[in-house]
Amino acid sequence: MLDPQFQNSSPSTVSRHPYSLYGEREGESAQRCRARLERHRRTAERAAKALAEKNMRDLLAQKEQAERNRLSETLDAEVRRWSGGKEGNLRALLSTLQYILGPDSGWQSIPLTEVITSAAVKKAYRKATLCVHPDKLQQRGASIQHKYICEKVFDLLKEAWNKFNSEER
Repeated sequence: MLDPQFQNSSPSTVSRHPYSLYGEREGESAQRCRARLERHRRTAERAAKALAEKNMRDLLAQKEQAERNRLSETLDAEVRRWSGGKEGNLRALLSTLQYILGPDSGWQSIPLTEVITSAAVKKAYRKATLCVHPDKLQQRGASIQHKYICEKVFDLLKEAWNKFNSEER
């Protein structure tokens, strides 16, 4: 039996191929035909659901990007104010990190006197990157504003770390 939408079609538009998706197949029982059509329906439903979920994720990503663009001017100025004069100075960046991250970030302030040795700097840098790493923030569910600041701080710390390493060698 053919799908109702194909009943009035001419033979040239309806496939009589034995492997047609919708119609009966030669030698196929009615039960097997129903099972095949049910599988096809379930597959189509799963595909539609997956597409809807993808569209929702894309919409959320677009909204987040729009919010980031809106916040970028004020937050960039805040990060520049914090890092002004300290670019490339890893010790100074680490000892003042609490001023840009805020009290709810989980960062414990480190006095400049505690990051004298290269081993202490390395330890503090590792702790700082765990605190501001973009992937870790995503897991913690940080706000868009906090994510943006931490991304900028992460980049500054990474640049300073590279400079620190090149000077230590």
